[in-house]
Amino acid sequence: MGFIDTLKARAKANIKTIVLPETEDNRTLEAADKILKEGIAKLVLIGNEETVKKAAAEGGYDISGAEIVDPETSEKTQAYIDKFVELRAKKGMTPEKAREILLSQYPYYGCMMVKMGDADGMVSGACHSTADTLRPSLQILKTAPGTKLVSAFFLIIVPDCEYGANGAFVFGDSGLVQNPNPEELAAIAKSSAESFRLLVQEEPYVAMLSHSTKGSASHADVDKVVEATRIAKELYPELNLDGELQLDAAIVPKVGASKAPGSTVAGKANTLIFPDLDAGNIGYKLAQRLAKAEAYGPVTQGIAAPVNDLSRGCSADDIVGVVAITAVQAQATD
Repeated sequence: MGFIDTLKARAKANIKTIVLPETEDNRTLEAADKILKEGIAKLVLIGNEETVKKAAAEGGYDISGAEIVDPETSEKTQAYIDKFVELRAKKGMTPEKAREILLSQYPYYGCMMVKMGDADGMVSGACHSTADTLRPSLQILKTAPGTKLVSAFFLIIVPDCEYGANGAFVFGDSGLVQNPNPEELAAIAKSSAESFRLLVQEEPYVAMLSHSTKGSASHADVDKVVEATRIAKELYPELNLDGELQLDAAIVPKVGASKAPGSTVAGKANTLIFPDLDAGNIGYKLAQRLAKAEAYGPVTQGIAAPVNDLSRGCSADDIVGVVAITAVQAQATD
Protein backbone atom coordinates (compact mmCIF):
# COMPACT_ATOMS: atom_id res chain seq x y z
CA MET A 1 0.00 0.00 0.00
CA GLY A 2 1.40 3.40 -1.01
CA PHE A 3 1.82 6.15 1.55
CA ILE A 4 -1.10 8.25 0.34
CA ASP A 5 -3.25 5.09 0.30
CA THR A 6 -2.44 4.64 3.97
CA LEU A 7 -3.60 8.19 4.66
CA LYS A 8 -6.79 7.55 2.70
CA ALA A 9 -7.45 4.44 4.79
CA ARG A 10 -6.99 6.47 7.97
CA ALA A 11 -9.38 9.13 6.61
CA LYS A 12 -12.01 6.46 5.87
CA ALA A 13 -11.79 5.11 9.42
CA ASN A 14 -13.31 8.30 10.87
CA ILE A 15 -15.09 10.21 8.13
CA LYS A 16 -14.81 13.99 8.23
CA THR A 17 -16.62 16.71 6.27
CA ILE A 18 -14.36 18.81 4.04
CA VAL A 19 -15.35 21.97 2.16
CA LEU A 20 -14.22 22.54 -1.43
CA PRO A 21 -15.06 26.14 -2.38
CA GLU A 22 -13.55 26.22 -5.89
CA THR A 23 -16.39 24.63 -7.83
CA GLU A 24 -15.65 26.83 -10.86
CA ASP A 25 -12.57 24.66 -11.49
CA ASN A 26 -13.02 21.28 -13.16
CA ARG A 27 -10.14 19.83 -11.14
CA THR A 28 -12.27 20.31 -8.02
CA LEU A 29 -15.18 18.46 -9.58
CA GLU A 30 -12.95 15.65 -10.82
CA ALA A 31 -11.40 15.36 -7.35
CA ALA A 32 -14.85 15.37 -5.74
CA ASP A 33 -15.88 12.45 -7.95
CA LYS A 34 -12.80 10.46 -6.84
CA ILE A 35 -13.12 11.38 -3.15
CA LEU A 36 -16.77 10.31 -3.06
CA LYS A 37 -16.09 7.07 -4.96
CA GLU A 38 -13.28 6.19 -2.56
CA GLY A 39 -15.22 7.24 0.54
CA ILE A 40 -12.40 9.40 1.85
CA ALA A 41 -14.58 12.22 3.20
CA LYS A 42 -17.99 13.80 3.11
CA LEU A 43 -17.88 16.84 0.83
CA VAL A 44 -19.48 20.24 0.76
CA LEU A 45 -19.21 22.07 -2.57
CA ILE A 46 -19.91 25.80 -2.52
CA GLY A 47 -21.67 27.37 -5.47
CA ASN A 48 -24.89 27.65 -7.40
CA GLU A 49 -26.37 24.15 -7.43
CA GLU A 50 -27.56 24.24 -11.02
CA THR A 51 -24.25 25.62 -12.29
CA VAL A 52 -22.16 23.12 -10.33
CA LYS A 53 -24.25 20.15 -11.39
CA LYS A 54 -24.16 21.25 -15.03
CA ALA A 55 -20.36 21.63 -15.00
CA ALA A 56 -19.96 18.23 -13.37
CA ALA A 57 -22.24 16.56 -15.92
CA GLU A 58 -20.36 18.16 -18.81
CA GLY A 59 -17.10 16.84 -17.41
CA GLY A 60 -18.52 13.40 -16.77
CA TYR A 61 -18.08 13.66 -13.00
CA ASP A 62 -20.46 12.10 -10.49
CA ILE A 63 -20.85 14.45 -7.52
CA SER A 64 -24.28 13.22 -6.47
CA GLY A 65 -22.95 12.26 -3.04
CA ALA A 66 -21.78 15.79 -2.22
CA GLU A 67 -23.76 18.51 -0.49
CA ILE A 68 -23.92 21.66 -2.59
CA VAL A 69 -24.35 24.88 -0.62
CA ASP A 70 -25.30 28.12 -2.36
CA PRO A 71 -24.43 31.12 -0.16
CA GLU A 72 -27.15 33.14 -1.91
CA THR A 73 -29.94 30.81 -0.75
CA SER A 74 -28.62 28.86 2.26
CA GLU A 75 -30.64 29.32 5.41
CA LYS A 76 -27.39 29.42 7.39
CA THR A 77 -25.87 32.37 5.54
CA GLN A 78 -27.34 34.99 7.88
CA ALA A 79 -25.88 33.24 10.93
CA TYR A 80 -22.50 33.19 9.20
CA ILE A 81 -22.77 36.89 8.45
CA ASP A 82 -23.65 37.67 12.06
CA LYS A 83 -20.73 35.62 13.39
CA PHE A 84 -18.31 37.14 10.89
CA VAL A 85 -19.32 40.64 12.01
CA GLU A 86 -18.80 39.60 15.64
CA LEU A 87 -15.36 38.17 14.91
CA ARG A 88 -14.19 41.20 12.93
CA ALA A 89 -16.05 43.99 14.74
CA LYS A 90 -12.84 45.56 16.02
CA LYS A 91 -11.60 45.71 12.43
CA GLY A 92 -14.66 47.67 11.36
CA MET A 93 -16.65 44.83 9.80
CA THR A 94 -20.26 45.72 9.00
CA PRO A 95 -23.17 43.41 8.10
CA GLU A 96 -23.17 44.81 4.59
CA LYS A 97 -19.46 44.21 4.07
CA ALA A 98 -19.69 40.75 5.66
CA ARG A 99 -22.49 39.77 3.28
CA GLU A 100 -20.53 41.04 0.29
CA ILE A 101 -17.42 39.08 1.28
CA LEU A 102 -19.17 35.81 2.13
CA LEU A 103 -21.29 35.81 -1.02
CA SER A 104 -18.43 36.64 -3.39
CA GLN A 105 -15.34 35.03 -1.80
CA TYR A 106 -16.16 31.40 -1.20
CA PRO A 107 -13.03 30.56 0.85
CA TYR A 108 -14.43 32.95 3.47
CA TYR A 109 -17.75 31.15 3.37
CA GLY A 110 -15.99 27.80 3.70
CA CYS A 111 -14.06 28.99 6.74
CA MET A 112 -17.30 30.16 8.32
CA MET A 113 -18.74 26.68 7.79
CA VAL A 114 -15.75 25.24 9.66
CA LYS A 115 -16.00 27.89 12.38
CA MET A 116 -19.69 27.16 12.95
CA GLY A 117 -19.17 23.40 13.10
CA ASP A 118 -20.83 22.61 9.77
CA ALA A 119 -17.58 21.21 8.35
CA ASP A 120 -14.31 19.90 9.76
CA GLY A 121 -11.84 21.44 7.32
CA MET A 122 -11.36 23.17 3.98
CA VAL A 123 -9.11 22.71 0.95
CA SER A 124 -8.65 25.59 -1.50
CA GLY A 125 -5.98 27.15 -3.69
CA ALA A 126 -6.38 25.52 -7.11
CA CYS A 127 -7.45 28.89 -8.43
CA HIS A 128 -6.84 31.15 -5.42
CA SER A 129 -3.51 32.46 -4.20
CA THR A 130 -2.09 31.24 -0.91
CA ALA A 131 -2.95 34.62 0.62
CA ASP A 132 -6.57 34.37 -0.53
CA THR A 133 -6.83 30.89 0.97
CA LEU A 134 -5.09 31.55 4.27
CA ARG A 135 -6.29 35.08 5.00
CA PRO A 136 -9.86 33.99 5.80
CA SER A 137 -8.64 31.11 7.95
CA LEU A 138 -6.47 33.44 10.03
CA GLN A 139 -9.25 36.01 10.35
CA ILE A 140 -11.99 33.52 11.19
CA LEU A 141 -10.41 30.40 12.70
CA LYS A 142 -7.25 31.97 14.14
CA THR A 143 -4.28 30.07 15.55
CA ALA A 144 -4.50 26.88 17.56
CA PRO A 145 -4.00 27.15 21.34
CA GLY A 146 -0.32 27.12 22.27
CA THR A 147 0.82 27.85 18.73
CA LYS A 148 3.22 30.73 18.20
CA LEU A 149 3.11 30.84 14.42
CA VAL A 150 1.05 29.58 11.51
CA SER A 151 3.33 27.98 8.96
CA ALA A 152 3.16 25.54 6.07
CA PHE A 153 4.87 22.39 4.92
CA PHE A 154 4.92 19.96 2.04
CA LEU A 155 4.57 16.25 2.61
CA ILE A 156 7.12 14.77 0.21
CA ILE A 157 7.03 11.12 -0.82
CA VAL A 158 10.10 10.10 -2.85
CA PRO A 159 9.69 6.77 -4.67
CA ASP A 160 12.24 4.01 -4.06
CA CYS A 161 14.16 6.18 -1.60
CA GLU A 162 16.38 4.90 1.18
CA TYR A 163 16.42 8.22 3.01
CA GLY A 164 13.97 9.77 5.46
CA ALA A 165 11.15 7.48 6.55
CA ASN A 166 11.27 5.19 3.51
CA GLY A 167 11.17 8.27 1.31
CA ALA A 168 8.67 10.24 3.39
CA PHE A 169 9.67 13.75 4.48
CA VAL A 170 8.15 16.94 5.79
CA PHE A 171 9.63 20.09 4.22
CA GLY A 172 8.97 23.24 6.26
CA ASP A 173 8.34 26.05 5.72
CA SER A 174 7.94 25.68 1.97
CA GLY A 175 4.81 27.70 1.45
CA LEU A 176 4.10 30.58 3.79
CA VAL A 177 6.65 32.30 6.06
CA GLN A 178 8.98 34.31 3.84
CA ASN A 179 12.06 34.93 5.97
CA PRO A 180 11.59 33.53 9.47
CA ASN A 181 13.73 34.85 12.30
CA PRO A 182 15.38 32.37 14.70
CA GLU A 183 12.37 32.25 17.04
CA GLU A 184 10.04 31.62 14.11
CA LEU A 185 12.33 28.94 12.67
CA ALA A 186 12.27 27.16 16.03
CA ALA A 187 8.45 27.31 16.08
CA ILE A 188 8.31 25.96 12.52
CA ALA A 189 10.56 23.08 13.59
CA LYS A 190 8.23 22.21 16.47
CA SER A 191 5.08 22.32 14.34
CA SER A 192 6.70 20.40 11.50
CA ALA A 193 7.80 17.63 13.87
CA GLU A 194 4.24 17.33 15.15
CA SER A 195 2.91 17.21 11.59
CA PHE A 196 5.41 14.49 10.64
CA ARG A 197 4.45 12.39 13.65
CA LEU A 198 0.73 12.78 12.90
CA LEU A 199 0.87 12.01 9.18
CA VAL A 200 3.76 9.54 8.89
CA GLN A 201 3.26 7.97 12.33
CA GLU A 202 6.98 7.68 12.92
CA GLU A 203 9.45 9.53 15.11
CA PRO A 204 10.56 12.85 13.60
CA TYR A 205 14.24 13.62 13.23
CA VAL A 206 14.48 17.35 12.62
CA ALA A 207 17.33 18.95 10.67
CA MET A 208 17.81 22.72 10.70
CA LEU A 209 19.21 23.15 7.20
CA SER A 210 21.91 25.55 6.04
CA HIS A 211 24.72 25.76 3.50
CA SER A 212 26.97 25.07 6.49
CA THR A 213 27.44 22.05 8.74
CA LYS A 214 28.60 22.66 12.30
CA GLY A 215 30.56 25.80 11.57
CA SER A 216 31.96 24.87 8.15
CA ALA A 217 30.94 28.31 6.86
CA SER A 218 30.67 31.71 8.47
CA HIS A 219 27.84 34.06 7.55
CA ALA A 220 24.88 35.85 9.12
CA ASP A 221 22.55 33.38 7.39
CA VAL A 222 24.34 30.54 9.16
CA ASP A 223 24.15 32.40 12.46
CA LYS A 224 20.37 32.56 12.11
CA VAL A 225 20.08 28.79 11.82
CA VAL A 226 22.54 28.22 14.67
CA GLU A 227 20.46 30.49 16.91
CA ALA A 228 17.21 28.83 15.81
CA THR A 229 18.70 25.45 16.70
CA ARG A 230 19.71 26.72 20.14
CA ILE A 231 16.23 28.10 20.80
CA ALA A 232 14.49 24.96 19.59
CA LYS A 233 16.67 22.71 21.77
CA GLU A 234 16.00 24.93 24.77
CA LEU A 235 12.23 25.19 24.26
CA TYR A 236 11.58 21.68 22.92
CA PRO A 237 14.17 19.38 24.53
CA GLU A 238 12.01 16.36 23.73
CA LEU A 239 12.64 16.75 20.00
CA ASN A 240 15.31 14.86 18.08
CA LEU A 241 16.66 18.05 16.50
CA ASP A 242 20.05 19.27 15.35
CA GLY A 243 21.68 21.91 13.19
CA GLU A 244 23.09 23.60 11.39
CA LEU A 245 23.30 20.83 8.79
CA GLN A 246 23.77 20.73 5.05
CA LEU A 247 21.20 18.65 3.22
CA ASP A 248 23.52 15.73 2.51
CA ALA A 249 24.74 15.67 6.11
CA ALA A 250 21.13 15.66 7.25
CA ILE A 251 19.85 12.69 5.23
CA VAL A 252 22.82 10.56 4.08
CA PRO A 253 24.19 8.39 6.92
CA LYS A 254 27.78 8.24 5.65
CA VAL A 255 27.96 11.99 5.07
CA GLY A 256 26.28 12.74 8.39
CA ALA A 257 28.77 10.58 10.27
CA SER A 258 31.65 12.36 8.54
CA LYS A 259 30.45 15.95 8.78
CA ALA A 260 28.57 15.84 12.10
CA PRO A 261 29.96 12.98 14.19
CA GLY A 262 28.00 12.41 17.37
CA SER A 263 24.82 14.02 16.05
CA THR A 264 21.62 12.12 16.84
CA VAL A 265 19.96 13.53 13.71
CA ALA A 266 22.63 13.75 11.01
CA GLY A 267 22.20 11.04 8.40
CA LYS A 268 18.64 10.14 9.35
CA ALA A 269 16.64 13.37 9.18
CA ASN A 270 13.07 13.14 7.91
CA THR A 271 11.80 16.59 8.89
CA LEU A 272 13.72 19.26 7.01
CA ILE A 273 13.53 22.88 8.16
CA PHE A 274 14.65 25.31 5.48
CA PRO A 275 16.15 28.69 6.42
CA ASP A 276 13.69 30.70 4.34
CA LEU A 277 10.84 30.37 1.86
CA ASP A 278 13.13 30.67 -1.16
CA ALA A 279 15.07 27.58 -0.11
CA GLY A 280 11.97 25.66 0.94
CA ASN A 281 10.04 26.37 -2.24
CA ILE A 282 13.01 25.57 -4.48
CA GLY A 283 13.74 22.42 -2.46
CA TYR A 284 10.29 20.91 -2.71
CA LYS A 285 10.00 21.65 -6.43
CA LEU A 286 13.41 20.06 -7.09
CA ALA A 287 12.27 16.93 -5.28
CA GLN A 288 8.95 16.94 -7.12
CA ARG A 289 10.29 17.51 -10.63
CA LEU A 290 13.68 15.79 -10.60
CA ALA A 291 13.10 12.95 -8.12
CA LYS A 292 9.49 12.44 -9.30
CA ALA A 293 8.34 12.86 -5.71
CA GLU A 294 4.72 13.21 -4.72
CA ALA A 295 4.39 16.66 -3.14
CA TYR A 296 1.27 17.39 -1.11
CA GLY A 297 0.73 20.93 0.08
CA PRO A 298 1.36 23.53 1.12
CA VAL A 299 -0.31 22.03 4.18
CA THR A 300 -0.86 24.53 6.96
CA GLN A 301 -0.03 23.94 10.60
CA GLY A 302 -0.98 26.01 13.60
CA ILE A 303 -4.53 27.00 12.58
CA ALA A 304 -7.32 26.11 15.03
CA ALA A 305 -8.94 23.87 12.39
CA PRO A 306 -7.39 22.40 9.24
CA VAL A 307 -7.48 24.66 6.19
CA ASN A 308 -5.09 23.66 3.46
CA ASP A 309 -3.75 25.36 0.40
CA LEU A 310 -3.09 23.89 -3.04
CA SER A 311 -0.57 24.75 -5.68
CA ARG A 312 -2.33 26.43 -8.58
CA GLY A 313 -0.60 23.87 -10.78
CA CYS A 314 -2.17 20.99 -8.87
CA SER A 315 -3.91 18.00 -10.42
CA ALA A 316 -7.19 16.47 -9.33
CA ASP A 317 -5.21 13.67 -7.67
CA ASP A 318 -3.24 16.27 -5.71
CA ILE A 319 -6.54 17.65 -4.39
CA VAL A 320 -7.63 14.15 -3.39
CA GLY A 321 -4.39 13.67 -1.48
CA VAL A 322 -4.66 17.00 0.33
CA VAL A 323 -8.27 16.24 1.27
CA ALA A 324 -7.07 12.96 2.82
CA ILE A 325 -4.39 14.86 4.76
CA THR A 326 -6.94 17.45 5.89
CA ALA A 327 -9.29 14.73 7.09
CA VAL A 328 -6.52 13.10 9.14
CA GLN A 329 -5.62 16.50 10.62
CA ALA A 330 -9.27 16.98 11.53
CA GLN A 331 -9.32 13.64 13.29
CA ALA A 332 -6.48 14.86 15.50
CA THR A 333 -8.61 17.78 16.73
CA ASP A 334 -11.42 15.50 18.00
